[in-house]
Amino acid sequence: MPEVETPRIGRIELTPVHVPFRAVVREAMAGSEGGLGMAIPAEEAWLGGDFVICRLIAENAAVGVGEAFVWLPETGVSPAQVIDSVQHAVGRYLLRESPFRVEHIRHRMDANVARSEVAKGLVDMACYDLMGQLTGRPACDFMGGACVDEIRLCALIPLSEPEAMAEMAQSFQASGVQSFRLKLGRSVGEDVRIISRSREVLGDEVRLRVDYNQAYSTAEAVHAIRAIEPFGIDFAEQPIRATDYVGMAHVQARVDTPLMAHEGCFSLQDIVTLVELGAVGVIGINSERPGGVTNALRAIDYAEQRGLGVVIHNQSLGIGSAMQLHLAAARHHGLGHATELFGHVMLEDDLILQEIDYSGGRAALPSGPGWGVSLDEEALAKYATGPSVTIE
Repeated sequence: MPEVETPRIGRIELTPVHVPFRAVVREAMAGSEGGLGMAIPAEEAWLGGDFVICRLIAENAAVGVGEAFVWLPETGVSPAQVIDSVQHAVGRYLLRESPFRVEHIRHRMDANVARSEVAKGLVDMACYDLMGQLTGRPACDFMGGACVDEIRLCALIPLSEPEAMAEMAQSFQASGVQSFRLKLGRSVGEDVRIISRSREVLGDEVRLRVDYNQAYSTAEAVHAIRAIEPFGIDFAEQPIRATDYVGMAHVQARVDTPLMAHEGCFSLQDIVTLVELGAVGVIGINSERPGGVTNALRAIDYAEQRGLGVVIHNQSLGIGSAMQLHLAAARHHGLGHATELFGHVMLEDDLILQEIDYSGGRAALPSGPGWGVSLDEEALAKYATGPSVTIE
């Protein structure tokens, strides 16, 4: 029989989006540390999420969708910069290509465009959805297949007063959540009060992780982490300045709790460097770090071989959340930590037509082709901050 040629990518459409936080989240933010719910020293109010939505349109009109979250204090790029990178650089390596040649596409992007991991990850992610749309198969089939159909979730607790944080954690616990990420970093004494009170009200069986958002110096971080270790902490996220890899190694050598880098970890090379320095014991993965599905799979497999934990975490819209659920389902045995997805809690719309089932402390893996969810075009138009950019 003659070979049927796979439809190739004929067009790329990119749309900048801003989705505000829910009113209750904005109120909580206003009353929390720095108006941000964390100790990160950013000056601008955080009122919602900025994203870029990517649609890859095949020659037969099938559409694959990707999503990238951007926030300048972390990603260092704006939606406009991501769109510019795809429009004038990485996009040329997708047009007229088969999405099934995603490894080849990734190689060409890396060979011709330095860094730009958020832009590369955005289009890489859309390739996996397009593969699913063209074949009628779930995207996780192209990651090795789903190991589970439900993903355990972890709740995020923003930095505020100890009693308020404990009460919020209790409300999540009542819904079935058994893992919690607590924001810390106001002071060592306050950190201890927060963890002590949370452990007291939540019990000894729940799992706790903490996030300092670069709050401390290396010496302070060692003291702070040692102070809360008696309460049983899974890992401590970004205790010191994001770019200080040597400092992270200094801290990790002096505490028993595994560290995780976040604000300073965007590429596969970042991950390898941190691991080889002995600076981390857990790696963090999302749709932007280390840049799409292809690199996320490589990173998780590397971490598993090195005996490290992995946490998938993000405040994404529905497309990004579905992608991360497919990734978590396909690499379930290599993670070791509950997944953090809290966009549906924080943002007033997730821009998808089908609801993802977040209940009982778990998220159900969406079924159907690709990500198993569809972009809500009306919502996209409502929240778009500028016209879509088309690349042909």
